Amino acid sequence: MKELVIVSRLLEYPDAALWQHQQELFEVLACSENLSKEEAQRLGVFLRDLLAQDLLDAQAAYSELFDRGRATSLLLFEHVHGESRDRGQAMVDLMAQYERHGLQLDSRELPDHLPLYLEYLAHLPQEEALGGLQDIAPILALLSARLQQRESRYAALFDTLLALASTQIDGNKVAEKIADEARDDTPQALDAVWEEEQVKFFAEQGCGESEITAHQRRFAGAVAPQYLNISNGGQQ
Repeated sequence: MKELVIVSRLLEYPDAALWQHQQELFEVLACSENLSKEEAQRLGVFLRDLLAQDLLDAQAAYSELFDRGRATSLLLFEHVHGESRDRGQAMVDLMAQYERHGLQLDSRELPDHLPLYLEYLAHLPQEEALGGLQDIAPILALLSARLQQRESRYAALFDTLLALASTQIDGNKVAEKIADEARDDTPQALDAVWEEEQVKFFAEQGCGESEITAHQRRFAGAVAPQYLNISNGGQQ
């Protein structure tokens, strides 16, 4: 399914090659047999708007959207297993699935990276490819809703995948799920995640109330009053 190749390409980090080969992408969309006229047009509008941007601006917007926080991560197992140990086994199983179909990964991306998974599906018989899309349809619907909430054009790509999968997802349930979600891409949220990972790291090292932790506390206690004096002009 060539449409999966196009969406895969559009979900990758934008590069100069996308601009250079844009005509080929538009031609494939114009001849699509698996998308309705409206769906093909929607994808074409996304491509047109993306290419209208300066490359550096497009790259910055992409990183801001997909590389900050986990809510819009393109790593599929992030939304299924999170940080649990099950994720590692799922990676191994997916790699084995790729290898059974003669695919050897030479990419730096993890096997559950959505663009990579779509490229894999594109090489399967259409019925199997559609089954693979249907397997991840709940994740696609969740990502689409979160991107719409952020008013991102990238939501159109996930809507295209859902249309190809011919799967009905209860939009009300998805909306309920994300209604009370706090944004995880703000500076405050990212700082909280970093602090949590630091605590987890020391815990895994068996530090507990280690000499390092005790030293950090003593250091903070010694510096804090002096810092207040400087920042407040010496007034308490």
